[in-house]
Amino acid sequence: MLVRFVLENMFSFGKRKEFTTIPNSRLKTLNFHIYSREGFEVLKLSSIYGANGSGKSNLIKSLDYLKRLVTHEDIPFAYRNNSFKFTDDKKQVLVIEFIQNGSGFLYGLEIEDGKIVTEELYISGLGKKDDLLLFERKMENKKTQIKFSSDFEKDEKSKVIKEVLIEEFVRVDKPILKLLANRENENLREIKNAFAWFEETLQIITPDSKPVALAHRIDKDNSFKEFAEDLMRTFNIGIKSLYTEKTNIHDFFGQDNSNEIEDLITRLEKSKNKIIGLRTRRGEEIIVAKEGDDYIVKTLELEHVANNLTKTFSLEEESDGTVRLLDFVPAFKNILFDDKVIFVDEIERSIHPLLIKELIRKFSEQEETKGQLIFTTHESNLLDQSIFRQDEIWFSEKDFEGATDIYSLSDFKEHKTIDIRKGYLNGRYGSIPFLSNLKDLNWVDYDINQ
Repeated sequence: MLVRFVLENMFSFGKRKEFTTIPNSRLKTLNFHIYSREGFEVLKLSSIYGANGSGKSNLIKSLDYLKRLVTHEDIPFAYRNNSFKFTDDKKQVLVIEFIQNGSGFLYGLEIEDGKIVTEELYISGLGKKDDLLLFERKMENKKTQIKFSSDFEKDEKSKVIKEVLIEEFVRVDKPILKLLANRENENLREIKNAFAWFEETLQIITPDSKPVALAHRIDKDNSFKEFAEDLMRTFNIGIKSLYTEKTNIHDFFGQDNSNEIEDLITRLEKSKNKIIGLRTRRGEEIIVAKEGDDYIVKTLELEHVANNLTKTFSLEEESDGTVRLLDFVPAFKNILFDDKVIFVDEIERSIHPLLIKELIRKFSEQEETKGQLIFTTHESNLLDQSIFRQDEIWFSEKDFEGATDIYSLSDFKEHKTIDIRKGYLNGRYGSIPFLSNLKDLNWVDYDINQ
């Protein structure tokens, strides 16, 4: 479970800001939206609104940056120029608090000129106990210093590990969380637990993200297939069933592509699970797998019903909206049945407002959910207090310094019966586009025929 995310000098965020899922104690609505984990309460839903360019997507980009940095041990190339432009401050701060497998954790980084100057991991007391140090890594006089828990520091074998790590493995541009998580040392067990949150629990869906191995999962996992079909049928878009079309690799690619087929088979044999994914130009996935002695290609097919006729469609023939709904199937199964944390940027993209509202309402009203769903959106139709608590609605907007500010609707202390959608569209909470007088936009002046 995510508790809070703090960031400073990241993308459009200047001064330190905090996003939190801690419920506001004065609110008494939708109490089943509150999860209790280890005696600590967090919310299951959050929506973030803001005008184009307000920075709401940069919150998710910053979190994606942190996840990639931790799990890949490197600063992603696409995110290298990510500091706030309207400041001379070079230090960037990322701090996150979360709960994983019964333990609270507090992890933080300070980055300057692409170098990690501070990295810390604590077992969080979640405001009830003192935080306990797991490790602290600092750059002092161009040398790395690491301090571990007292149990680790007292153990003679652990001291040797520490010296080897500093001498051979630690680099100034890489975090050490994954490095430590991969060590087989009893005193580092909780570090492995914290790393699992980044690698397995936290999932981020951008507008261009695609689920991995969907056709393969539908082929092999009957419960997932049934869940996916039930969900897609509820949208009433004519889909009857989903199934996986399986074709021999030579028949699929053709005998004229024997060299490419041999390369694929070589890659397949080297892969861990004997499965690899390819993408079409549109971005749809093709699965190549080895099953027994056969090399097969799997593609997802959808059966539609109209006028009592059943016809099969490939993903290439489906609308962008249908494909986007399919993209959400694994994520929604995860947050319904597992303690996953899903962030979605632009959740309404390519999907009809009524469909996305019913999808969110279904998750909101389901009392047996286990995971968290946090998303950005422009869709004002979702501003409904029967779906969200006030502390589950957030706004982002730029201040006069060009920096993103983020704040919750619960800061306004509105009554639970107020029409927040109307108030939002009227600018009551800020976070909407500021439009100049369109009468002054003289399009005719740009007519090339004049």
